[in-house]
Parts: sequence; C-alpha cells; structure tokens
Amino acid sequence: MATNITFHPGSVSTEERQNLLQQKGTTIWLTGLSASGKSTIACALEQHLLHLHKFSYRLDGDNVRFGLNKDLGFDEKSRNENIRRIGEVSKLFADSSCIAITAFISPYRKDRDFAREIHEKSGIPFVEVFVDAPLSVVEERDPKGLYKKARAGEIKEFTGISAPYEAPEKPELHINTATTDVAESVRIITEYLEKHGYIS
Repeated sequence: MATNITFHPGSVSTEERQNLLQQKGTTIWLTGLSASGKSTIACALEQHLLHLHKFSYRLDGDNVRFGLNKDLGFDEKSRNENIRRIGEVSKLFADSSCIAITAFISPYRKDRDFAREIHEKSGIPFVEVFVDAPLSVVEERDPKGLYKKARAGEIKEFTGISAPYEAPEKPELHINTATTDVAESVRIITEYLEKHGYIS
C-alpha cells in the first residue's frame, strides 16, 4: 500500500445523506452456487427497491468481470481478489447510502468474512443472504450449460463440482430457492430491510 496518501473526508455527513435519501446504505450480499438464483433475485430486488423510490444498484459476478475484474481468472487466488475488490466497491456504494446488491458465488467463507469486516468497521450494514439450492437442482437448471461442461472436465475448478463452496454458517437470511420463488425471495429481503430500519 502506498504511504504518501491521505484520506480526504467529504463535507456531507453520513447522517445528512441518509436523511435526504430516507434510507441507510446497506450491502446485500447474495451468495450461493451457480444457478441457485442469485442474479435473478438481485435483478428483481433492484427493480422492486427502485419502484419504492430507494436508491439501489446491482453488482453481478459475470458483469464485473467484463471491466473491473477482467484481469482475473478462476483459480483460488483470483477468486479471492475478485471478492476483495467487490467487498471494497460495495462498501463504497453503501457508504453513499445506496443499497448495494451483490450477486457472486463467493465460495470461500474467509472472503465473505473480509467483506463483512470492512463494512462493520465502517459502521455499514452487511446482510449476507445464502441463496441455497441443492446441487441436484442447480445441475438440472444449468441455464448456461456450465455444470454439464464441468462434469465433462471441460471447465476446471468449477464451484460445487471440482472446487469447494463453503456455505455460510450464520447468514442474516437463508433462502431455499428450490421451494421459494423469486417474488417471495424479494419480499423476504425487503421485509428484513424494513424491519431493521434500512429503508422506510
């Protein structure tokens, strides 16, 4: 890290921003296997919150790799750096009082714990949502044909098949998408935000 830098605070306080926007910046961290429903829920949640006139923005795993993280692969070290960057970016969004919605497999517990830690150190809420579906269900869905390729050995280090997924131990929310549809998932998350005073 560079040593010849100084943090430059702004002239708008967190409280002023929250009062003007009528919401508290929060990161909603959706984690789960590929095809568990993270991106689908994230899209629907973003739309729902915007229709409630809440400032929100979605950061999607594939989309971010077209720009910010296009230099990263899928080995463990690259996955760690991928999530480190997204943890920092989502914290910046949430610091602006945005409701940042991240949809990333984020397979390693220590990486998700890092994202949580940097939010909590800054007093920013971090809501981990385990988007859960059995491997048999996500393999049957397989919208991109990735599981089929992974089973055939065409994709190396594929989470859930040839690379590990470490499920959250104490997520704020646990949604089983084998039995819960998108609309209900959005309702559950929105209700949590309202209950905790992050939106009103």
